[in-house]
Amino acid sequence: MRPDLRAAAQAWLAEDPDPATRAELRALLDAGDEPAVADRFAGRLTFGTAGLRGPLRAGPNGMNRAVVRRTAAGLAAYLREAGTPGPVVIGYDARHGSADFARDSAAVLAGAGFAARVLPRPLPTPVLAYAVRSLGAAAGVMVTASHNPPQDNGYKVYGRDGAQIVPPVDARIEAAIGAVGPLSTVPMAGGWEVLGPQVLESYLDRVAAAPLTPHRDLRTVHTALHGVGAGVLRAAFARAGFPEPAEVAEQARPDPDFPTTAFPNPEEPGALDLALALAADTGADLLIANDPDADRCSLAVPTPAGWRALTGDEVGVLLADHLIRGGRTGTYAATIVSSQLLGALCRARGVPYAETLTGFKWIVRGAPDLAYGYEEALGYCVLPDAVLDKDGVSAALLAADLAAALKVEGRSLTDRLDELAAEFGLHATAPLTLRVDDLAEIGAAMARLRAAPPTELLGRPVTAVEDLLPDADVVRLRADGIRAVVRPSGTEPKLKAYLEVVVPGTDLPGARAAAVAQLDQLKTELAPLLGGQGRVR
Repeated sequence: MRPDLRAAAQAWLAEDPDPATRAELRALLDAGDEPAVADRFAGRLTFGTAGLRGPLRAGPNGMNRAVVRRTAAGLAAYLREAGTPGPVVIGYDARHGSADFARDSAAVLAGAGFAARVLPRPLPTPVLAYAVRSLGAAAGVMVTASHNPPQDNGYKVYGRDGAQIVPPVDARIEAAIGAVGPLSTVPMAGGWEVLGPQVLESYLDRVAAAPLTPHRDLRTVHTALHGVGAGVLRAAFARAGFPEPAEVAEQARPDPDFPTTAFPNPEEPGALDLALALAADTGADLLIANDPDADRCSLAVPTPAGWRALTGDEVGVLLADHLIRGGRTGTYAATIVSSQLLGALCRARGVPYAETLTGFKWIVRGAPDLAYGYEEALGYCVLPDAVLDKDGVSAALLAADLAAALKVEGRSLTDRLDELAAEFGLHATAPLTLRVDDLAEIGAAMARLRAAPPTELLGRPVTAVEDLLPDADVVRLRADGIRAVVRPSGTEPKLKAYLEVVVPGTDLPGARAAAVAQLDQLKTELAPLLGGQGRVR
């Protein structure tokens, strides 16, 4: 093993506070596993607008207690320099290491002179976002990797407004982390506070106010996908007067290994299989799924052809339509990769609309009078005056309210989608993903697209090629009734294309068939341009 690499590892061992990661690194050194050690010391896990996210392992290029302590020390230094008053609230999910990371963060922040307040148990991310505002905090920290695989964890930072941080705050925190000296010089204190139940109770009271109608006759099935959402969602439904959802027992309790699903993301194939089976057995009206930290919400509904999972765009527009018809005023927002249907709906109803860059940190800043915001990746902000972030619990309540109101009329969520399609044209969306082993391939694919964008899509002339650099690494292509938005993933080694076709007409079965064919052809046309040496699906 290279002497410099071994020396770096030995120096890390000398200050690593965790016996588990010390044992891991010692074993690799004893085995002479240079590639594994080199990977752990290839660089420092970088703090960005999504905070930290990475594999649980030793070394600076992983999530571990030493990295978390340095990050907390950097955050404390930034807050001191910025002169931001107030306590720091810390939440955590049930992943491996989350509780230790939360306690270490609290001890470091307390050692830096801040009043550190830790949520009483593993709770959903939106509870932390709510707590930041309700407690007048200087900042919030949420230890979670959301719907990443079980071997990952992460560290998100919220500003005093309860929203995820944006540039240049992330760069300033990253610089402060880089300036932290040896961990032995980072003071830690035990005077931090574990909060009581009041914050959660206050959150539940506020969320229970989300429904707009008095209708509550609805049979629901819920899955928490082994995350922290089950108890909170059941409490919210009870407080709002809904019948208790039937819970997928195998996935109701938090389990950091996610044993029943290969990937704990409601969008992934197979993730909802157990919930769909329970929904069919119980004759449910609506299936609700949260991701492990319950900031996202997925819905499925019964149809004559069987249960159908709704897309994030379909749910996003349904909730917006429900709020607009319920009289919610203000600006409605969606991202540049979300469906264009919300914009069309807002224009027709005379409602302000904003389009933002991808991510809830931008959605919640889309307008000072934000009434609602969503992104296609199952994220919905339905109570921006309470939770200035995506919230899978309040979104589930609002969806149940809509479904119950439609049920009274003998209608369903799909019926309402059909009515919107008849009015505005069928807006059909589909993803195209390039997964790579070499991150350089993503840059190469974006360069190819910029150098030689297609001149036609589905035989129709491309009427606009929009390059959003330097604000965002995004290229948007438009043709008559067609849109394709291409961007690198912010959290995974992927290049993603968001495809949309609009098929007008009142023959909805014909429009659906045409849309499926058009999206399939669009994938065929764009895949070679994006593919390179990666794997496209």
